[in-house]
Amino acid sequence: MPLPDDYLTYPARAYGMDNPHFEWTPRSKRTKTVLADGTKAIATLIIPIEFFPLNPPKTPFLHPGSVKTPYPDLRHFTVRDYGNRVGVYRLLRAFEAAGIKATFAVNAEIAKRYPPLLADIRGGGHEIAAHGVSTAHIHHDGLTEEAETRLIDEVRECFPDACTWLSPARNQSYRTLGLLAAAGFKICLDWEADNRPVAFKTEHGSITSLPHYGEISDVKLLTEQSQSDEEWIEQITDAATYSTESYLAEGTTSFAFTITPYVLGQPFRIHAVSAALQALATIKGLKIATASETVAAFEQADPAI
Repeated sequence: MPLPDDYLTYPARAYGMDNPHFEWTPRSKRTKTVLADGTKAIATLIIPIEFFPLNPPKTPFLHPGSVKTPYPDLRHFTVRDYGNRVGVYRLLRAFEAAGIKATFAVNAEIAKRYPPLLADIRGGGHEIAAHGVSTAHIHHDGLTEEAETRLIDEVRECFPDACTWLSPARNQSYRTLGLLAAAGFKICLDWEADNRPVAFKTEHGSITSLPHYGEISDVKLLTEQSQSDEEWIEQITDAATYSTESYLAEGTTSFAFTITPYVLGQPFRIHAVSAALQALATIKGLKIATASETVAAFEQADPAI
């Protein structure tokens, strides 16, 4: 059956990337970025700390991690709650043992309900990123500008000092980046558009996109694709190894990946986190840094982002 004539016609259709935020610049036509300290690649660990309601809305879609069966789905709800009460503390201990800092992306509902958890994350020297209101509050183009602004304002009240943002389900409207910039956020973790930070233009100023790779998230590999812990470790290590080995051709690169407390914080999987961190520590030229540290490093690079 042939496609209708207007299939590829929509309001944002344009040359290049179909968005006004950055130019279409293939790697072959741009200058390599080099950090002054010789770092070849930077890895950032993103830890989502999310609130999942028992009766999630289905508009615009169910968050990928939402509870699965009819209300009240206590089995899936308690697994996610376990991650926020138990699994996350195993991750904190693993990070402390490895001497690394991560970026914890926290829902506003978590900040309201569990202040001691935020204190423990901050106590470990980790970065707090704003992660929307909750998994039930997804940003999308069906929202009015006023409604989306209210969501961002509610989050900003809970995280007045946060410079980094991750949208629930990593979903945005066409207005989201501009509204985030207007609210004072400097970094966004939603996009996978590059292998190094990219300064995005908006009507309210610049906001930097830090590449965040869903293809190597633990939910995708361990839960959706049923891969083994060892396969997850291998793929994380391969991503880091390639990133450093591509330095001569591409310059310094960065990548972020997700470690989810209710997935890798389980007692039968926490060993995989420690093993992956140990493997990353052996890769010459690789640095592990928070999202804000990574962007700051690239802002001081030659040429700067």
